[in-house]
Amino acid sequence: MVDDSELTMLNWKRTDVESRFGFRGGKHLGVNIAFSLILGIALTGAFYGLVYALLAWGNWRSALMFFHGGIEHRSTIPYYTLFLAGWSVAILLIKSRKLALQRQALTLALIPEDPGFRLGSDESVRLVLDNIASQAYDPENFILLDRIQRTLSNLSNTGRISDVSEALQGQAEIDEGCMESTYTALKGFIWAIPTLGFIGTVLGLSRAIGGFGQVVSEGGSTQALADSLTKVTGGLSTAFETTLIALIAALCIQLLMTMIRSREEAFLDACSTYCHKYIISRLRLRDPWRSDLESGGDGA
Repeated sequence: MVDDSELTMLNWKRTDVESRFGFRGGKHLGVNIAFSLILGIALTGAFYGLVYALLAWGNWRSALMFFHGGIEHRSTIPYYTLFLAGWSVAILLIKSRKLALQRQALTLALIPEDPGFRLGSDESVRLVLDNIASQAYDPENFILLDRIQRTLSNLSNTGRISDVSEALQGQAEIDEGCMESTYTALKGFIWAIPTLGFIGTVLGLSRAIGGFGQVVSEGGSTQALADSLTKVTGGLSTAFETTLIALIAALCIQLLMTMIRSREEAFLDACSTYCHKYIISRLRLRDPWRSDLESGGDGA
């Protein structure tokens, strides 16, 4: 027996990147924290695997900054920094895949192509809802389809086209707010990454200057002072590398987040345009205060 979900063009449970790996998918453009954490750990491990390969392949001394200068100046701060960066990239990659899935709903033929088709009667509404059900499994998981379903389900309680337009606008604002909330963790990471870099720099400066101060207080020889000063300069270099890593990571994540966010905003705008073109313009409602019909199309 064939499952009904296999007959639909869009199947969120089967194609959502999180659901495919057995995780509960985040709503619409939201991200499952546990899945993104695992993917972030994998990306961080892959990055350090690449760094190890570069060190083994050639004299890539600059790659040592990711390990904070080797044994003598070792610090765990770069590992935390790159882990948060990897987690952030994982979230953005997941959001990108979920956005691509959401955009597929825009290609569905939900409204009959007949120019004379009008929404308003129970039969016309049922036709559209049946089209949604036949082409998408669990349509409430798709932003566009969920918005259309909510609007058409309450169409019998609506007296004017302006009411429908306001309802769609209200749902669009809700969707925009939900999209904004999916960036809460990312914004926190973008703030935390450079902060970790500054903490690493302060710790490095403290260690370097503290060691030199101890030699001075003990009245060391000129050679001892020179050797200690050499260690100080090396420590300072290592300390500032921590901030450099953090700032570069935060910059890259911010740019990537801006790109993904602009694509999501464009998608929400496309959903609003779709609803206006295929829902508002096809409406033909009976005004409870009038005996004539109110139409959203030019041909009414």
